[in-house]
Amino acid sequence: MSTEAFENFYFDVCTMNYPKMAKAMVPLQKRMKRANSVHIKSPGTDLRFSIKGIPALLAEGKRNIPDGEVFTAPVKNSVQGFLQYNTPTLYSGTKFENVRLEFKDGKIIKATANNTRRLNEILDTDPGARYIGEFSLGFNPYILDPMCDILFDEKIAGSLHFTPGQAYKTADNGNRSAVHWDMVLIQRPEWGGGEVWFDGELIRKNGLFLPRDLQSLNPKNLK
Repeated sequence: MSTEAFENFYFDVCTMNYPKMAKAMVPLQKRMKRANSVHIKSPGTDLRFSIKGIPALLAEGKRNIPDGEVFTAPVKNSVQGFLQYNTPTLYSGTKFENVRLEFKDGKIIKATANNTRRLNEILDTDPGARYIGEFSLGFNPYILDPMCDILFDEKIAGSLHFTPGQAYKTADNGNRSAVHWDMVLIQRPEWGGGEVWFDGELIRKNGLFLPRDLQSLNPKNLK
């Protein structure tokens, strides 16, 4: 990408209509607050967990720019299954790709990547690093591809992040760790597609929200 193209991208992202986005986010927040079970499916991913009783919060441009996510946390011991992330991620200067995590009763029991040894060293920082502290759906319509800057990558349209380590006090599942590592899965078709289900209802498919009250969060309606 040229410098000029990146300038245009940067200002599109940072000067978008955040009040409009904030209004569109409220129905998703309400659904997350009342949901119990979540099921995520993508190539290499079949993951189930509960978010019952955990607050859901808007990231609407008041603390971060760029912004565009609604986040909560899984009930700490509820996570079961496996998750294959499809974007690169940086941690302490090391770039990781093809990270795959396998869970049993909330704990990461197996973790592999292009640098499996270093990945597991980080996850062994403390006991909480092998549990999840955040689950979030991202939908900034101007951010489509990862660039290893997590402030941008975690807001990618049609993405989610599922974060080993420390939970936020505002959406607290009790997990404590020195680690908070946002890793991103993109579910748009060109990235392999995928589905997000709340309590047996298909909420998002291939990166697009399906229920009528959530369709304002789809890119064509946010731009």
